[in-house]
Order: sequence, then C-alpha cells, then structure tokens
Amino acid sequence: MRIIAGSAKGRNIPSVASATRPTSDRAREALFSTLASEFGDFEGLNVLDLYAGTGAIALESLSRGAAIVHAVEKDEQAQKSIAANYEGIKSAQCAGIFHIYGMSVHRFLQDPPATKYHFVYIDPPYEAEDLDVIETLIQLQDGQFLDSQALIAIERNSRVKEISWPYGYVAVREKNYGQATIFYGAPAENEPENG
Repeated sequence: MRIIAGSAKGRNIPSVASATRPTSDRAREALFSTLASEFGDFEGLNVLDLYAGTGAIALESLSRGAAIVHAVEKDEQAQKSIAANYEGIKSAQCAGIFHIYGMSVHRFLQDPPATKYHFVYIDPPYEAEDLDVIETLIQLQDGQFLDSQALIAIERNSRVKEISWPYGYVAVREKNYGQATIFYGAPAENEPENG
C-alpha cells in the first residue's frame, strides 16, 4: 500500500498487523476522491479514524494537509504498525498533528472531545455487529464529537445491505467496491439539498 496524494505521496505503508483488514487501494482512492469533492482540500480539517488498523486513512489524511488526525485502535500489534507507518511518512513535512489512541473505540468516545471532527472514518471488523456501529454513531453525536458540517464514512462488508443510521443522522450515499461498501452519512442538520 502507498500514500496516494499530498506531501507523502508515493510513500509505502508497509506495516500491516495480522489483526487488520486494510481498505483496498481502489476503495481508498475512491473515498478520497469523494472527500475532495465534499471538502475541496484537507487543509484545516480534523479527522478521526476509528478502528484504524494500518492507519492508512489517517496517514493519507495527514499527507493531504489535515490539521489534526486522531487514530483509534485497541490492538497492540496494529498500534505498532500505525506508529511504524507514521515514522515512514513523518519526514515528508506533513504539517498536521497526529496521535494514536490505544484503546477501544467505545472507550475513546466516553471522554469529552478535545476537538470537533470534520471527517470520521469508521471501519470496524466485518464480523462486528450492526449494533456496535449504531452505538458508535450515537456516541459520536451524544458526545458532541462532530462538526455541524461533518461527513461520516462507514466501511462494511458488501453483504451488509444497508446501514441503520440512528436518529440525528441522514444517509448521503453508498458506494460498492467489490467486497467492501462505503456508506456515507452526515448530521441531520447537514442534510444535502439534493438528498
């Protein structure tokens, strides 16, 4: 895997813990294309990568100019992989602040946020129950982690037919990439005019 664009473009993301399932290059490229059309560029954005795995989404965001990037991952081997991957791109003059939180997503979301996030990526293990995803979304909203213009992307196995967005959210779109489908949503007050 490589960083697709930004100051660390072309740098390898070689370290992959066995407990992780990296987002495919195709899905990652399409995700960031969607984000570019949504936000323009990443400068000044705060990004939260939940169930971070390899850290590829977090590090790509950092490379593209995000101001604050937080990665949350409870698996120790995966944390080491993310740290190693970050070391590999650190010399590329990424200006943003990067931090790994070594804890479960639900534990991270129990504390008041230090910042509000413009983009949140949620990529739990494919075997995770839909209730886990819904609980994560509820915690994000109840804990006031989201900027009013936030976009949320959830990666799930394509066998999942739809995401049950809880009250306070609106589904924006979904995109299928073979085994993975990415579901996009937003806070309800941020509902796009064209739906």
